[in-house]
Amino acid sequence: MAAVPEGYYESTNPFLVHGPRGFEEFKLLESFGMYVRMDFPGVPEECVRVSLDPAKKSLAVYADAPKVHRYDLAQRKYLSVIETVCRCCVFDRFTYQMSDGVLRLHLSKSNIDPSHSSCIEFKYSAFGEDISGNDMDESYESKQLEDGNLYVRLDMPGVPKDNFTVSVANGKVNVTGQAPALDHDSGSRLYSSDVVILSGPVDFPIHRVKTIIKNGVIRLLIPPV
Repeated sequence: MAAVPEGYYESTNPFLVHGPRGFEEFKLLESFGMYVRMDFPGVPEECVRVSLDPAKKSLAVYADAPKVHRYDLAQRKYLSVIETVCRCCVFDRFTYQMSDGVLRLHLSKSNIDPSHSSCIEFKYSAFGEDISGNDMDESYESKQLEDGNLYVRLDMPGVPKDNFTVSVANGKVNVTGQAPALDHDSGSRLYSSDVVILSGPVDFPIHRVKTIIKNGVIRLLIPPV
């Protein structure tokens, strides 16, 4: 039984087969507003903090993804920053909602310099690391356990708990997830991948695979065959 090599992504989840690419999405709204979607797989709503700096020129999003299973490599921490790059505007209001490992942010700007027309210029920065400071842009991790089981974690942000499907066929374990388009998302997202190759072209009842699904992350315990 072999795990698929670990997935690394700087801009797009490797399991995404259809839908908007990238772990963030920006859209300008009416009334000088902005919509931002940010993927924070594994982060529950209570572990998100959004802060506007006193000058109202930048907004920071802090998010923590706790270890859910004892075999998780580490806690993950995220930081995203949105900044205005002009002198004429400031951020004045924001609201957000967190669900299934995705944060959706509504942000508005106001003009503080009447001599200039309102602009739409901004800069975005994103960082991800584990609690020790190691890079954590990995969407997949696996661990062979002493009892013969294989532990696998996959990030599929935006997928509700009941939209995951796990199947075993022809010696492969496949995970598929459908993330619906919410709010101002430009479209739904479909994830799918064969995440484990078994030792032979065997099938076994799916109930033998234990799953933990939480905050856009699915964890599998796959028995030996």
